[in-house]
Amino acid sequence: MTLATMDLMIIVPAFLAGLLVLITHVPLGSQVLKRGIVFIDLAIAQIAALGVIVAGMMDLDQQGWLLQVAAGSAALLGALLLTWTEKRWPEVQEAQIGVLFILAATGGLLLVAHNPHGGEHLQDLLAGQILWVRYEQLLIPALGTVAIVAILLVFKERLRRLGFYLVFALAVTASVQLVGVYLVFASLIVPSLGVRNYGKRARLPLAYLIGIGGYASGLLLSTIFDLPSAALIVWCMAILAIVAYASTPKPPARSAN
Repeated sequence: MTLATMDLMIIVPAFLAGLLVLITHVPLGSQVLKRGIVFIDLAIAQIAALGVIVAGMMDLDQQGWLLQVAAGSAALLGALLLTWTEKRWPEVQEAQIGVLFILAATGGLLLVAHNPHGGEHLQDLLAGQILWVRYEQLLIPALGTVAIVAILLVFKERLRRLGFYLVFALAVTASVQLVGVYLVFASLIVPSLGVRNYGKRARLPLAYLIGIGGYASGLLLSTIFDLPSAALIVWCMAILAIVAYASTPKPPARSAN
């Protein structure tokens, strides 16, 4: 086996992890833009990360199901809180989401302040360690993806406020542990931004292509140039989204008559 083949074998599980994230996050991202709550993913992802930190302080297995329960419970509590705030003060919901994000982020800083490896742990949760994902780590996220896709197919865009927030929280819970907060945000928002002016039928397939192309090119470039995978994936995805947006078909000119 050549060195090049070995490098490609290393990134296969990472690429599969990216695909799992994209399957649910691309359609959810389009709804996030439509609802005007762009930063909800950052807030929920950061709350899920806070749950992971708390689970780590309790010495739970970092690959076990109890960790998933801790992260999922934290994300669901955050979703319930945001459901209540949107109902109570809808005019400032985006600001409330931002406040919740910063509280979760700084809460994590406080919890790991006396941990000698706290900074490294926070970095892993933010930027992720997608290049080191193993096949066995994909089982629980894959099962969750199947359940979320089934819900989205049944309800499509008819999910009400509470249902949307809860589904969103479940989707983000596993994703943030696989790819980190940065890639969760990018996977949700960037593809949907790039295709927002396309026709309704073209948006979803094109958004998936942007996401898949971003993960594939970012992972390949990271192995070639030995650069951080998550950062390169975000940049590759953003470039593809810009190209897609710039290539948006122009509407036909109206007749002067």
